[in-house]
This record gives sequence, structure tokens and C-alpha cells, in this order.
Amino acid sequence: MDLTSPLRSAEFLVVDTETNGLGGEACELTEVGAVLVGGGELHDRWETLVRPLRPLSKGIQRFTGITQAMADAAPPAEATLPELAELLEGRVLVAHSAAFDRRVLAQAFERAGLAWPGPPVLCTVALARRLHPLARQRKLGLLAGSLGIEVETAHRALADAETCARIFCALFGRLCANAATVGDALALLGPRRPARRRAGATDGGALPRRAHRRLPDLGGVSDAPGVYLVRNDAGQVLYVGKSMRVRRRVRAHFQPSSPSTSWTAQAETVEHLPTATELGALVLEQRMVHRHRPAGNAKLKHVDDVVWLRCRLDIAFPVLELGPAPAPEPAVNVGPIRGRATAAELLEQLVSLFGLRHCGRRLPRREHPSAYGEMGRCLSPCLGDLDPNLYRRRLDAALGVLTGPGPGARRLLAHVDELIAAAAAARRYERAAWLARRRARLAVLLRRAGPLGDTARPRLILDEAPEGGTFEAFWLVRGVLADWGPLDGDPDALAERTAAALRAPATGGAEALGEARLVDAWAAANDAPVLELEGGVRPGRLARFLEGAGVPLAAAAARAA
Repeated sequence: MDLTSPLRSAEFLVVDTETNGLGGEACELTEVGAVLVGGGELHDRWETLVRPLRPLSKGIQRFTGITQAMADAAPPAEATLPELAELLEGRVLVAHSAAFDRRVLAQAFERAGLAWPGPPVLCTVALARRLHPLARQRKLGLLAGSLGIEVETAHRALADAETCARIFCALFGRLCANAATVGDALALLGPRRPARRRAGATDGGALPRRAHRRLPDLGGVSDAPGVYLVRNDAGQVLYVGKSMRVRRRVRAHFQPSSPSTSWTAQAETVEHLPTATELGALVLEQRMVHRHRPAGNAKLKHVDDVVWLRCRLDIAFPVLELGPAPAPEPAVNVGPIRGRATAAELLEQLVSLFGLRHCGRRLPRREHPSAYGEMGRCLSPCLGDLDPNLYRRRLDAALGVLTGPGPGARRLLAHVDELIAAAAAARRYERAAWLARRRARLAVLLRRAGPLGDTARPRLILDEAPEGGTFEAFWLVRGVLADWGPLDGDPDALAERTAAALRAPATGGAEALGEARLVDAWAAANDAPVLELEGGVRPGRLARFLEGAGVPLAAAAARAA
């Protein structure tokens, strides 16, 4: 296709694919849907099922609605893809997260022995990022909703292709205003800068050429539970892992059938840090990853930024703001909240829901309300005629749902539910629908941000070793893991250690917060014994808790009990 062709007169084939859900070479095409778009309008539709070579898992059948019987009755790729190639001829391929669909199609063409047409490719995710920046969520359904496009069916190829085509048409005018030709559009939506890769990085890629997989020195490594650190000949930590049987797990990394990673070629020694329980291994693994930043732990070594939602009360008409640390008194602070982007959107939602002002600490005087004031999302104190008591009641309501007793997320969602019910009772159905969309988005943000109040409660959590009889204790105080270690069954000693943990200041940032959330999530998922510490740390109360959890008490404590 000629990239100098005018964009307005070009034809586009919007495509969506469904696969068997596997990765790499095992990924197979199961369905293709295509919609022809020209002049900003939808025209012809085309769809086909494609017979995969491997059987479909039950999970992917439930997710896509494509059953094994449908896949078995579908034509092979060799019979359907030539027709798709004809449709692509002279047209621009458009898809949502286009890199994935292009890779799936090119791989299917290659597997079928057909030449990939290689059309120009535009991605609607990049299009929205560039020309619809207010849409913070760019998943297909959420992006469509932000443009007022209704989505009735999802995860079927033609339905998703039609949704993608409608998104493309909705943004087509903006694209034409910024790009005159197809080549201009490709340049506009292309990557901003090339990806950089640190020389010699061991990031989990394939083994370097002519490198041989060999077992490192396992002296001192046993099959006990714990964490292991794989080091190179210079002592640099390449990878950190955990296992209930460390020696067996380490050997598995170097088996011929194991995935090929570049750090395995550099491994020389393995260090074993034993732990008594699974939760202890989880915490220690996270600490070692954050301390050493090994290249082989690409996911675990990433730590989200944490921020505080603050409200300084020493200014007129106080505002909600974000900061890296709590604000000094007089102020109300909520946090820490995981992820600056999540916290910023949560703040925007709160300010809009309660009609607080969006400007900074300085209050500018205006003759006319701001855009937020005109939309009814701000009380507009900048006009100089607002009752301060009315604004303070709104501010107190916003702070109350965040700082009151119990989980803050639950209180905030309950407040929005009350607003929805009130709007529906007053027959303000558009506002009720708007609030319902806000509630759904808030639920997503609150899950990302983590509990606003749960981790602040002081708690003692126990975990038992797999073989039984051995326990470790974990103290969560002021949102961080204040202490953890083995139990000896002495309530008096446990009371002293608990009192010390309750007195310890809250230290650490994102890493300490991550540890607390790891322990909190594990305890909830495994129904672990938990003791609330807000009522004190009397030895008798601790003894009853230990006995109920099955911890063997020391002889003196058993006689006292």
C-alpha cells in the first residue's frame, strides 16, 4: 500500500482474533473477525472459526464461548486465511493492542505455509493514548464506554472487531486532523522512543549462543523450606526464589526440559536461607529481591510508588492533594496508597463526587466559574460568595468516608450507593447511571490502591510449618510488618515482643507497605489465625490465642493455663 495515500480516503480492515490462550509458539488462532471501514463508517463484516491443532482448555472455552466441538468443526487455517489476505490487500490493518493480533496472524500464516501480506498497522490503544488522553483505562470495553459506545458482546472476534471499529471511527476525525496521509498516521501513533536494553542484562531471555546449561555448586543447599539466591562467579545475585524443598527446586531450573533463561548460564553458586513456614519464605523472598534487584526477577523487583492523600486544614477552603509523606499538623492524611497514577485518579474521583475545588492551595478569584463549576462538579468558592460551612460539610463528608472506623473502601462505595439510590428515588436516572459508572471505576481503583484502613489495624498472624508443630508469628502495626520470627510457645515472651512491635515506629516506604499487603493477603487466602491487638497484649489473652491456634505452650504456661 502507498503510504502517501490520503488518510481520509484510505480503507481500513479492523481485525480481532481469538486464540487458545497459550503463549509463544503454542499460541494458535481459533477465530478471526474483520470489519471494513471507509470514510469513518462501518461497511462489510467477515468472520471465521479456525481449527487449532491442540485441544482447547476448559478455561479458554468458558472465556471465549468457543467450544471444542466448534473448533473441531471449523475449517483449517489453510482454507480461511487466503480470503483474509485478499481482504487486507491495499488496506490498513487496525486492531486493539495491534501488536498481539498482528503477531498471532503472522504466526498463523507462517504455520499454514502462506505469505503474510505485511499491511500497515494502526493500534486503537495508541490512538486513544495520543488523541483521547482523558480515557485513563484503554481496555476495549472501558475505552468504548468512555466514548459512549455500548458493548453487548465481548471476547468473540467479530463483536470485538465491531467495537474496535466504532472506537476507530469515533477518533477518526481527530486522527485526520493530525495526520494527512497513512504514513503520517503511522508516524504519529508509532513508538515515541526506541526501547533501551542494558548491555549484558540477564532478563530471562534465551541462553546466549554457545552457552551450555550446567548445574551450579549446591553445597550447603538442602531440601528444607526457604529462599535461595543464585549467584554468578563475581558473587552478583542473578535470581531469588523460594520453595518448600529448595534443593529439588534449584535442580529443576537446570533440567534440559526447563525454560531457557540467560541467568542459568551464568550461575555458579546457590545460597540457601532456611525458613520454617511458607509465609516466612514469601516475606524473605520479597526482601531479598528488593535488596539485590536481581535481573532474573523482572516482576518481583518492581515496586510501585506509594503516596499519601493529604488535606491541610490551615488554608481557606482546604483541598485534597497527593504527597510523598504525611503533611504536618493540622492536616488529615490517608495512606500510604500504592501507585501514584491510581492515587491521582482516586483523588480526582473524590473531588468530583463531593464538589471540592480542583485548584491548588492558593485560591484564585474568578468572575466566572471554572469548567468544573460549570459542570456542577465544584462548589466554586473562587467566586467569593460560598458559605464556608457548606464547603466544610462537604470536605468533612469526603474525609469521613476515608478516615472513619472500618475499611475505607467499603465506606466510600457505600456512600456512592446511597447517592445512586437518592438519584433514582428523585427520578434523576442519568445521574444515577453516571454514579453507577463512577462506582464501578472506584471499585477498580480501590482494589489497586490496597486497603485504606485494614492494614493500619495492629494484628498478630500465625503460620504453621508444613510438617506441623512449628510456627512463625507476624506483627502488622501501622500498615507495615513491624516484626516476624519463630514462636517458642511462651506467652510472656510473646507479650514482650508484641509490646515492642506496637511501640516500633512505622518505617519504610513502598517495600514495607508491600510486605504488609503480602502478609495480609496471604492470611486472608489461607484462613490463618489472626489476633487483633487493639485490645492489649495481656499474656493470658495471648495464651488462649496460641492454644486455640494449636501452638504447643511452654511447660510453665501450660500449668498456668
